[in-house]
Amino acid sequence: MGNSSKNQSVSNFRNTLFNFRCLLGRKFNDPQAQEEIKHLPYTVRSDNKGNVLIEVSYMNDVYPFTPEQISAMLLTKLKKTAEVALSAKVVDCVVSVPCYFTDSERRALLDATGMCGLNCLRLLNDTTAASLAYGIYKQDLPDEKQKSRNVVFVNMGYSSLQVCVTAFNKGKLKVLAVAFDSHLGGRDFDQVLVEYFIEDFKQRYKLDVRSKVKPLIRLKSECEKMKKLMSATTQPVQLNIECFMEDKDVTGKLVREVFEDMCQPLFKRAEETMRSILPLSKLHLDDIHSVEVVGGVTRIPAIKSLIKKIFGVEPSTTLNADEVIARGCALQCAILSPTFRVRDFSIVDCQPYAVSMKWLGGGTSEDNVLEVFPKFHVFPFTKMMTFYRKESFQLEAFYSQQETISTCQPTIGSFKVQNVTPQATGESSKIKVHVKINIHGIFSVPSASMVEKLDSADSSGEPMDLDEKKEEEDDMEAQTNTSKNPEQTDSSESAMQTDDGGKQSGDKKEQTNKKVKKVKMIDLPVESIVPQLNKTQLHACVEKENQMIMQDKLEKDRVDAKNAVEEYVYEMRDRLYGAFEQFVEESHRSEFSKMLDDVENWLYDEGEDQLKQVYIDKLAHLQKYSNPICKRYQEAVERPAAFQSLGSVLQQIRKFLDLYAKKDEQYSHISDQDVNTVTKALKEKSEWFEKSQNQQNQRSLFEDPIVTCSEINSQQQSLESTCMPIINKPKPEPKKEPPPPESQEKNSVPNEPTTQQQSQTDPSSKPKPEESDPTMEVD
Repeated sequence: MGNSSKNQSVSNFRNTLFNFRCLLGRKFNDPQAQEEIKHLPYTVRSDNKGNVLIEVSYMNDVYPFTPEQISAMLLTKLKKTAEVALSAKVVDCVVSVPCYFTDSERRALLDATGMCGLNCLRLLNDTTAASLAYGIYKQDLPDEKQKSRNVVFVNMGYSSLQVCVTAFNKGKLKVLAVAFDSHLGGRDFDQVLVEYFIEDFKQRYKLDVRSKVKPLIRLKSECEKMKKLMSATTQPVQLNIECFMEDKDVTGKLVREVFEDMCQPLFKRAEETMRSILPLSKLHLDDIHSVEVVGGVTRIPAIKSLIKKIFGVEPSTTLNADEVIARGCALQCAILSPTFRVRDFSIVDCQPYAVSMKWLGGGTSEDNVLEVFPKFHVFPFTKMMTFYRKESFQLEAFYSQQETISTCQPTIGSFKVQNVTPQATGESSKIKVHVKINIHGIFSVPSASMVEKLDSADSSGEPMDLDEKKEEEDDMEAQTNTSKNPEQTDSSESAMQTDDGGKQSGDKKEQTNKKVKKVKMIDLPVESIVPQLNKTQLHACVEKENQMIMQDKLEKDRVDAKNAVEEYVYEMRDRLYGAFEQFVEESHRSEFSKMLDDVENWLYDEGEDQLKQVYIDKLAHLQKYSNPICKRYQEAVERPAAFQSLGSVLQQIRKFLDLYAKKDEQYSHISDQDVNTVTKALKEKSEWFEKSQNQQNQRSLFEDPIVTCSEINSQQQSLESTCMPIINKPKPEPKKEPPPPESQEKNSVPNEPTTQQQSQTDPSSKPKPEESDPTMEVD
């Protein structure tokens, strides 16, 4: 929630949305969603498909929006803020998510980024973002071959507790394990205070705080402030709320020790979560280098003491607890973006939940289940599964341990492998299915292929491309064959023999002629049925978001027009009895002042919600009366300087005429005709200057001026264009007399080498005799 939203969270609580992230990717009947909805003051309901809808007032009507759309609105606002700060268009982004977010929640957030036109390069876990912000600047990390530096990150924010252990080496980090409590955060400590004061006010003031929403919201806000104060002092902290309920002022007092005693159940849950991280990461206390704390709740002294008690070291506060996750996302975005050059830093994250797959057994009605990605498996990662089928089949992915996930829906999605056909011999085809957890932590089946056996051919000992190569990825055979199906058992045994043969490194290839298998890989379409918007639905949401963006722009223009009227009313009212007082008659001032009062009353009554054009017309009507006053004031301020400038030019021209009359050598070259032109222009402008100045001085300030500044400037420009070219006319240069003949002969001596050089180049020319040269005779 931004500052502007928080400021109106009490007065406009029905349309101030917060904590909607907890509803992303969930159904309305989800127990955790229902628990969250209990504490929300705005209206949340279900649609006909069981999805969550949030109702708000928009455009004078009630509109339902999904949590994804609300998230897109928030991201749009953040996008605009970033674009204003950077003075550039923002497209790429990295969005942080809690490490406990499930597949459906991550897909929902990706949909939200797509709605607002952002290209999400990665959904980055909060704990991983903090680890990146910590490690990328460290210069003393151990080398790759040395023992890793293991750091515990405790992130306790507003709604959840997340703990992870990260192993650092130079240029890389690896998240070893994560532990979390998705329902333990700062708001739970606030709620303890709220419950305490609800009972206290009920006994002392006979007030039922739960009966009304606004007092409850005010109490929550004050309790949050009180919690922060108690974290900084051991003295009793006072709580005071004026006009709380029924025109009663309420007060309260609490000390830190009592608060910590009331929060013991919360501290116990936090301790259990933090203690579980070491067994999950298979580390001991001696393996931990340090503990870094993130999030505002870690400032509570009892939480810091608990961390020291569990890990045996003082919690480090080198990271910015409020901004470190955002910085980590910015660094990851720079690493993934080709626009920036960033130090190479590898990130290996881990999957917090085990993922299994289920499919119908080949030739049987029994389901087969296989855990594809165990808990804390690294990602992004791709694996391959092999099936033997004669027809299309369906796979279902789900979370193995339902009790560990933060949603009641363990199913991830269904994936249909289509266009499967048997071999020409009637045997089952070998189907290779790639399963993947991508960079966002989302499970998917990106591709599937069918191995088609071609007709065999004789070979003269040349090796053929056999289906015996081991996959570069971590392959695994999902054997769906049983002894109940002899045909498929044979196929399975044959495949196993092929894989074994491919893994033996010392076998020699037979050079004798024999028949070998030729295969062809055929890509198969995979239909994914996952809780995510399809292209049509996403496009509709994008259009809706664009419409709201345009509507926001129109609304901003409307509000700006309204504010312009309000600002003009206040400004003109002050000036009428201030700077403009002498420039308007008393009767007109009273009339205009009453008009301003009427417009002000209209703004807070009928004009509260009008169209933009109405405000523009209202402002134009006011300016029709005020513009003449403003013009008279402006003319009175600028006119003295304009007259002074024109007077200076007239004085300069008079000085020129005086010097010319005295036969000054500087102007001796100017003709009498030009001087007459200057004299005539000076006389004309001087008369206009004296006349205009005298007439203007006789008028009152509240009367329109006889002459305007623009007219004065125009007269000055006319005078300067006529006189200044004559006054500044340069003197003609004196004529140069021809040099005497003797000097010419002397000057010809330096040119002689040139003449000789020309003679050397011209064979027809003959050099002159030396005695004919008068210069030589002088010597």
